[in-house]
Parts: sequence; structure tokens; C-alpha cells
Amino acid sequence: MLEVRAIDAAYGDVQVLSGLSLQVQEKEIVTLLGSNGAGKTTTLRCITGLLAPRKGEVTFKNQPLSKVAASERAGLGIALVPEGRELWPQLTVRENLELGAYDKRSRARAAQNLDRVHAMFPRLLERRSQVAGSLSGGEQQMCAIGRALMSEPSLLLLDEPSLGLAPIVVEQVFEVIRSLHASGMTILLVEQNLAAALEIATRGYVIETGQVKLSGSASELKADPKIRAAYLGL
Repeated sequence: MLEVRAIDAAYGDVQVLSGLSLQVQEKEIVTLLGSNGAGKTTTLRCITGLLAPRKGEVTFKNQPLSKVAASERAGLGIALVPEGRELWPQLTVRENLELGAYDKRSRARAAQNLDRVHAMFPRLLERRSQVAGSLSGGEQQMCAIGRALMSEPSLLLLDEPSLGLAPIVVEQVFEVIRSLHASGMTILLVEQNLAAALEIATRGYVIETGQVKLSGSASELKADPKIRAAYLGL
């Protein structure tokens, strides 16, 4: 479904990605592992079109994306839940959710998709008229995921969805990820809780200094002594 082919990316003179390649097959959960600054978020930005690679190519369903704008990529079925949620704090929960259905394809079914989000996150229905900036961290993450689902994605990118959340809320978030995967959604997950990420992922890639250093099934990565020592504290 998704292929990242030998991309280089930089911010100004600072090189972040160097020849990075990965693949995500349909209906997989693939996780990106690595320390802070390794290039995980930059990889997601290149996939969504928020940052243009200087070299290489990103393809989605065999379509090259180099000339496809970020807004048009959302219309193709790629949605990002960014690190830190990035909601509009002065807009209501409902208004934030409705912003996720801005393209023509999803706008026609916005009401049905809103009902689907409310069924998944009943708290958002209760808070629909409340401004997003007044929500708890867990509620804001629910809203951010719900906003992404409003665009009817076939590929969902999640950037640190458990960051800053209480353990019980983290469990709820991962249960939602499992439910979305069970429904047939393809997911690319960047997550600081590596043990939890490898528990639900099909495969994973370890990124160091902008390059893929290791890859394999989740079970292989969990058993790898380097991963256990460097990332799982075992």
C-alpha cells in the first residue's frame, strides 16, 4: 500500500533522513522505533506531504506522491494524527471533528462519519459543544484521532498517540488502535511506549540518525538483544 523509497529529507542545512526506505502492506500495523531525533516524525511528514523529500519517492497504492499536495493526499486516504494533537483550541469539539471532513469525498458522508466517531468515543459526544482547549489530554487525543477518521482514511499515521497520557488512557487509546486495525485499517505507528507498540504491531523498523538500521516482525524485534537493551530496558 505504502512504499518509501530511499528518501533524503532536511530542514535547511540539517540533514535528517538519508536514504530511508520502508513498506507498509495493506491491513498491517507497522511501527517506527527509535530515539528522539532519529527521524520518525520527519518520515511521517514526508509521507503526508508536509515536507518534500530532497531525494527519493513516496508511493501510495502504486501512485507516486511527489507532485501531490498534502491536502490532496488526505483525499487519497492518508490521515495523520500528529504529535501533540494540534487541535484548534478555541473551536468546539464538533467543529474540530468537522474539519477532518473537508475534502469532497468525505464531506458527503460527514454526518455518518461523525456518528461513527461518537460511537467510538462517547465522551466526544458529551463534550461536542465544549472548546477543545478545555479538554483533558486523553479527550484531546480522542478528538485528534476522531478528526483523522472523519476523512475516511485507508492509511492512518499515528505520531506518539500515548504521549503525556495517564496509563489508563493509554490502554484506551491502544484498544482503539486494535479496533481500527480489526476493522481493516492500515496503520503506521510512531510510539514512545515501545513495548505496547510491538505488542500490537505486525512489523517494525528501527530508525537511527535518519536511516533504517533494523527491521523485522514484531516478535523478532522484541527478541533482539539490541532492542531489548536500548529501547525496552531489558
